[in-house]
Amino acid sequence: MTLVGFMQAGNVTVYSGSWRYPSADLSFLTMDYYQRIARTLEQGKFDLVFFDDRLAMPGIYGDSVAEAVRRGARPIKLDLTAVLGGIIGATSRIGVGATYSTTYYEPFHVARTFATLDHLSGGRAAWNVVTSVNDSEGQNFGRDTHFGHDERYDRAQEFLEATTALWDSWDDDALIMDQESGEFADPAKVREINFEGKWFRVRGPLTVPRTPQGRPTILQAGSSGRGREFAAEWADLVFTADPGLSVAQQHYGDQKQRVADFGRDPDDVKILPMAYAVVGETQSIAEEKERLFLDAYVHPAASLALLSEVMNYDFGKHDLDDPVTAEMTEASSGIRGLAEGVKRHLNRDDLTVRDLAAHRATLLQGPRFVGTPERVADQMQEWFESGACDGFVLAATHLPGAFEEFVRMVVPILQERGLFRREYEGPTLRDQLGIKRPGTVR
Repeated sequence: MTLVGFMQAGNVTVYSGSWRYPSADLSFLTMDYYQRIARTLEQGKFDLVFFDDRLAMPGIYGDSVAEAVRRGARPIKLDLTAVLGGIIGATSRIGVGATYSTTYYEPFHVARTFATLDHLSGGRAAWNVVTSVNDSEGQNFGRDTHFGHDERYDRAQEFLEATTALWDSWDDDALIMDQESGEFADPAKVREINFEGKWFRVRGPLTVPRTPQGRPTILQAGSSGRGREFAAEWADLVFTADPGLSVAQQHYGDQKQRVADFGRDPDDVKILPMAYAVVGETQSIAEEKERLFLDAYVHPAASLALLSEVMNYDFGKHDLDDPVTAEMTEASSGIRGLAEGVKRHLNRDDLTVRDLAAHRATLLQGPRFVGTPERVADQMQEWFESGACDGFVLAATHLPGAFEEFVRMVVPILQERGLFRREYEGPTLRDQLGIKRPGTVR
């Protein structure tokens, strides 16, 4: 089973109330904080520690960042290059991943950043490809509004074509470094790419030689039809957000078939639902901890600020008890998809804004494993062995405790059952994942 630790470089996890948990470490502005968490995950033999990112504070709600700042709803997002550099220096085997946007960056910049990280880590770098989500991000990069869905994916397609061409612009054996003769590298094995498309023109070659992984590992989380096609063509890891086992099984089969349709080996692409685990010494302790996470520490305004951000829709114009209307769902395909998911989860059709906010606040969009270490392992094993996933992206309810408890109490059980490694398989992230190193494409 593949295990990924899901992180934010800021004051909260994906759970917006995590900073309020009494044992939460609030030293998120120090490198020690991130290094400690990464070392914990490496001790637990996780494949990857991965950082989500956004390029703006949540500012859609009430057309202001005020509530996000007041409630700690992800107002802080550190630069991920620096954070990953610090983690690389403190670890030796765990993969290190970061989100970079194809909408607001350039292919040469991203190609060089992740090639550099792959070399400096000895082959452990991963790039989470996103197209970004809302107008606030666009407004930090000179645009009044965000690109439309299809435009974002058209641009992302070109972005990946250019970036992978840059990674392939050096052959594996281009470096000679003969100090006596003075020949450093073979110019016949270093090429301009001369990429030209609608969105990008890139001459190349890249200023970083071909990396230990050949190309850094690619992550992607598209859930729409276009997103699934994009992931099938490019991704090595696909993050999903399926709330139930049957839905996850259907998604798993669909995504693997799409991968095969692109002529790729489905076993080289890992499907990983985002989940979180609440572990307790007894079932009642775990359930009480979950109750605190769900009820005690999330302010509704924080939930609505984050919901507005991801849906690019201002929920500030609604009261919490307003019904979810057709007008809302027509305003955003994301709201429509979210509402359908909440209806299935709650088993009713009459939803309110409060229902959507609670869903966002408590991570109900993915599986939540609650109980004793054995019970959590049982639930994970059921998903893994029933054709629903190849592993999990674990999001912490609080840090560093959630990951420390999981590594200490659940990982040994998964290892005893033969579901998870006891030692790392090799030096690179692709070695841990069991996926092929790509050859150079000219």
